[in-house]
Amino acid sequence: MFYSRLLIPTLKEDPAEAEAVSHKLLLRAGMIRKLASGIYNYLPLGLRVLRKVERVVREEMNRAGAQEVLLPAVQPAELWQESGRWQIYGKELLRFQDRHNRDCCFGPTHEEVITDLVRREVQSYRQLPLNLYQIQMKFRDEMRPRFGLIRGREFLMKDGYSFHASEADAEACYQDMYTAYNRIFQRCGLRFKVVEADSGPIGGSFSHEFMVLAETGEDLLASCLACDYAANLEKAEVVVAAANPGAEPLSAAPEEVPTPGVRTVEEVAAFFQITPRELLKTLIYETEKGPVAVLLRGDHEVNEVKVKNLLGVTDMTLAGAGRVRELTNAEVGFAGPVGLHLPIYADQAAAALAEAVTGANKTGHHLVRVNPRRDISITQVADLRTVTAQDPCPRCGTALEILRGIEVGHIFKLGTKYSQALKALFLDEAGQEQYIFMGCYGIGVSRIVAAAIEQGHDAQGMIFPMALAPFQVGLIPISLNDAATKEKALELHAALEAAGIEVLLDDRDERPGVKFKDCDLLGLPLRVVVGPRTLEKGAAEVRHRRRGEIVMVQLEELLSYLQENICQEISG
Repeated sequence: MFYSRLLIPTLKEDPAEAEAVSHKLLLRAGMIRKLASGIYNYLPLGLRVLRKVERVVREEMNRAGAQEVLLPAVQPAELWQESGRWQIYGKELLRFQDRHNRDCCFGPTHEEVITDLVRREVQSYRQLPLNLYQIQMKFRDEMRPRFGLIRGREFLMKDGYSFHASEADAEACYQDMYTAYNRIFQRCGLRFKVVEADSGPIGGSFSHEFMVLAETGEDLLASCLACDYAANLEKAEVVVAAANPGAEPLSAAPEEVPTPGVRTVEEVAAFFQITPRELLKTLIYETEKGPVAVLLRGDHEVNEVKVKNLLGVTDMTLAGAGRVRELTNAEVGFAGPVGLHLPIYADQAAAALAEAVTGANKTGHHLVRVNPRRDISITQVADLRTVTAQDPCPRCGTALEILRGIEVGHIFKLGTKYSQALKALFLDEAGQEQYIFMGCYGIGVSRIVAAAIEQGHDAQGMIFPMALAPFQVGLIPISLNDAATKEKALELHAALEAAGIEVLLDDRDERPGVKFKDCDLLGLPLRVVVGPRTLEKGAAEVRHRRRGEIVMVQLEELLSYLQENICQEISG
């Protein structure tokens, strides 16, 4: 391929609109262009990378026995109403009406559509199992699209769904998909971790996320330094503390102390000359089941996903100042659990304290010597906080580390959630109707492109894994005005293409420095340079983008050298 014939509108400076590294570099390299908030055009090189990810995904899904289908992007509201998600999915679901005033949505996912298809076509256990997938554009109307392809509104996704006659068969398929996903991300040349995760609005009993490790990742995960335990911070378990003898009720009752203007954890700790871990903070939440209070130690952060799962709610927001005042008779910063007439859910570390300082439900006042088990009417004690690096691993007790990552895949055990809602039944061997067991398996195809860049880049540009790079080799002639150099460059270009190597010949009338910079910006793994000086030695200069190594290779050995290095990098 000739550079001059491709649309590669590179930029010299970082675009002001971009924050994430991948967003900046994709725009600078001319791979994408913004059409609207969170919606992008894919230019030729960006599409080449996207198609490479698709190919890896498709090959591994087919290898695992899945069958490819293509489902409609526009879905009727009736299916979502039948499953119950029309009401609960939220504003991310793009709803609209067609010309006949029928409610529709643009699919953010396809559980309803695929289940409807299978319930119409499958009647007997003999037709099971089925594993179906598609690669298709999705739309989720994010409130704040950001970071380019990492969190856009429109994105390319592989979503797969499996259907089974038994839970055991569904479990076996889940493990097959777990293995297939590991192969996919290994083939893409990514460093990743598999973590336990919350199932979110998709639902189901259990799920795993596949996280590409990157310092710029927006997701946090806890990973054990000794065993293979890893979990998204939303899911990571906190080890239940052993019974604390010191938590027995004290003889002295709580005492109210004036604390004018002292509201925050830091201010209260300084006022009483104690540490934040000796405080109890009371958070008031509004839910669809009514207001509740969540009790935490002052040095801990609430994990709202854990709270939602405990309460069985989907909508939960912190109460505003007026509502806090109405429920507690105090301004924000002075709410407390003693005498509070609300359901109180206490984190296990908060409930284990022997003595703590809390708000007094009276503006400008706090209580001291509060013992949770004696003085607070706790509804339930549970793990409600976010794990920290100071917490031990819940599996082996070793230290945890907190890492940053980008979610690129998620697999779910759905059980019969959707088959029951949509009446997807089959006849078993005894002729009895049974609900189909399901699994769900998603991969963010376009997000993988961004994640690979977040993981692989330097000051010069992208560093693509060989399997994803738009071209494997950038061929740069030092001067096309030199007849011998031009002839050799064209000869090498033809020979490499004939050998199946993806090569981009930079045939522009530009200075060598410009060509080198653009080759680095595009992240091409191998750069081959020919010019009068190299040709005098019967050689070409080969630079390895990732490790920066430069090697002089004799021209008669160049093809085999490149083939060997390409194969090594692709195979890992």
